Amino acid sequence: MASFLNVPPAASSADSAGTPTVDVPQKLDRTAEIARDLIRFDTTNYGEGRSNGETDAAEYVAGKLRALGLAPELFDSQPGRTSVVARVPGRGSTRDALVVHGHLDVVPADPTNWSVDPFAGVIKDGLLWGRGAVDMKNMDAMILASLEDIIGSGGAPERDLVVAFFADEEAGGVLGSHFLVNEHPHLFDGATEAISEVGGYSITLGGKRAYLLQTGEKALIWVKLVARGDAGHGSRIHPNNAVTRLAEAVAKLGRYEWPIRLTDTTEQLLGEIARILGVDAQRVGPDELALATGTASGFIQASLRTTTNPTGLTAGYKHNVIPDTAEALIDIRSLPGEEDLVLAQIQEIVGSDIEIVTMHRDIGLETDFKGPLIDAVVSTLERHDPGAPVLPYLLSAGTDNKALSTLGIKGYGFAPLRLPADLDFPALFHGVDERVPLDALVFGKQVLTDLLSNY
Repeated sequence: MASFLNVPPAASSADSAGTPTVDVPQKLDRTAEIARDLIRFDTTNYGEGRSNGETDAAEYVAGKLRALGLAPELFDSQPGRTSVVARVPGRGSTRDALVVHGHLDVVPADPTNWSVDPFAGVIKDGLLWGRGAVDMKNMDAMILASLEDIIGSGGAPERDLVVAFFADEEAGGVLGSHFLVNEHPHLFDGATEAISEVGGYSITLGGKRAYLLQTGEKALIWVKLVARGDAGHGSRIHPNNAVTRLAEAVAKLGRYEWPIRLTDTTEQLLGEIARILGVDAQRVGPDELALATGTASGFIQASLRTTTNPTGLTAGYKHNVIPDTAEALIDIRSLPGEEDLVLAQIQEIVGSDIEIVTMHRDIGLETDFKGPLIDAVVSTLERHDPGAPVLPYLLSAGTDNKALSTLGIKGYGFAPLRLPADLDFPALFHGVDERVPLDALVFGKQVLTDLLSNY
């Protein structure tokens, strides 16, 4: 079992020109130090049950919590798949508890595509580089550093906190948040709200900074398309070819243009964007308004419609053998409540001879942009960045808030970061050269500490 002090050493790396880059010792904020340490644990989650595991990172986190006098519990859904949960007593014992959570796993990173070692935690050009710097070891570090600030000064949060660091989020949370919610729901007793990824980061609208607060997320459906045909020799005329049939279905679905349908959240967001830009939302189309958000448009455009992206193909075992089956993976993100309608329409698009196998399915969420927590977030950001408006948005992806919602806990995306206008932040999620500005981590810790101390 790894000690929480047993942090993997920094590795040498190379920049895009091949010049060696090392992590030069310098005075870092505690948030950056913790995030760097967490990045150095390779917690890659490959999906479909394959993972490097989260145990070492979970024990590091648990050590930080114990050092604050807390009593974290570690839960293994399977060997190596460890989540950590601790309860932090608040001053206002009559208030409902707040869940503050992150995940410890990350998606794979091919080091040959990166300019630095993705698991070295490199500090370069005023940024922290590495897999998880954005998704989401930055927020994990903010949570720990904020607790250090609050408890280390002899204080306490305003209300009880349930702090959770989940395994397996990148594979739908089956071995992480869903496992804990199903097997240990008592951990979340008294909690009614939660904050986590992916929101609280700044965007630039018409030269003005604003913040996106995630108040909803699309539904998640991972399916496999299966085409069947006749096996045979590759040299023959073969009209019943499973590979051909699958390719045609994948091309149809991948090119299908799903119509725009606004939800309460996206309609409110587009109205606010139009107001800030001084344009008429009735005359400027939804896509045009989304594009006006610059780098954030990648997330926002996808929140206006269903998306169905092919992500993997499997067929055949020899060059001259026609296989009798061919399979494709499809990542479906539908608007909340439209899952069954979307699946039925996909069947029409790909044809009745293509089997659709659901591999994983999770609900969509949408919460009103109002209430005491929303007010607290808006007022906290106003104190730290005066004049910057806070806007609701619907995340095109998903988070562990889906699992918590089954316990009646309303989840929001609030991992606060004040970002430079030229940083394409959404593109860094699951992207190459994932990185986060050091000063954004400092800002995020300060905002989160303020919120937890007063809400």
